[in-house]
Amino acid sequence: MTDALHITSRKGICEIRLNRPSVHNAFDDALIAELTRALESAGRDASVWGVVLSGEGSTFSAGADLNWMRAMASASEEENRQDSLRLAYLMRTLNFLPKPTLARVNGSAYGGGIGLVACCDIAIGVESAKFSLSEAKLGLVPAVISPYVIAAIGLRQARRLFVSAEIFDAHEAMRIGLLHHCVDAGALDEAVDRNLHFLRKCGPRAQAEAKQLAMRVCGINPEDAALQDAANADLIARLRVSDEGQEGLTAFLDKRPPRWVSQG
Repeated sequence: MTDALHITSRKGICEIRLNRPSVHNAFDDALIAELTRALESAGRDASVWGVVLSGEGSTFSAGADLNWMRAMASASEEENRQDSLRLAYLMRTLNFLPKPTLARVNGSAYGGGIGLVACCDIAIGVESAKFSLSEAKLGLVPAVISPYVIAAIGLRQARRLFVSAEIFDAHEAMRIGLLHHCVDAGALDEAVDRNLHFLRKCGPRAQAEAKQLAMRVCGINPEDAALQDAANADLIARLRVSDEGQEGLTAFLDKRPPRWVSQG
């Protein structure tokens, strides 16, 4: 147990639960750092052959924490860039983890929460979950998570959801490829266990190679991902300090519509 995470191990499975239910498991700098360390540790641990990522409470992850967003709204462009690079490294660590990963999506996921789902090899969610790539409503873009979300749902769906920032349900998430399975909340653990049952039948080295094979065939590798992360961190840092980004963040924190809505 850490402040931001609840970590348990059972029969070679490392289950990591985001442990900030009072704020819907939203990201802040501490959670990002602790989750990155936990994933790196699981990746190195020979006794771990799989990772299950979930959330405590009724939400998987609401994305960015309000206090964290408030701090970033007043930070410099370089501070925002470094902050984005840390989140990008977390996503890259999860995406390229040399162990099978399963997202146990116990509730809604927004923004960066969707990024975590997209980075996992298998994603199973409850029917009641809602999803949104909501950044455009703030005058921003889902820059850091974009490579992983596009790889999961495809360019056509990503273009639609990036520009609309609309909320969609779990059945739509499954239809477009973000989730592999959509189940009743009471059947979530059974569905997770069923998938783990199949994973246990496979050789761990073969699984690691198969995972890298699938990405390599599609031109996805850690080196290019790091370069893309740097470019995306530059983009989101620039947008956060722009007039539109500042207005969007301020309006969100003040719980009012941004100017472009009232002027529309």
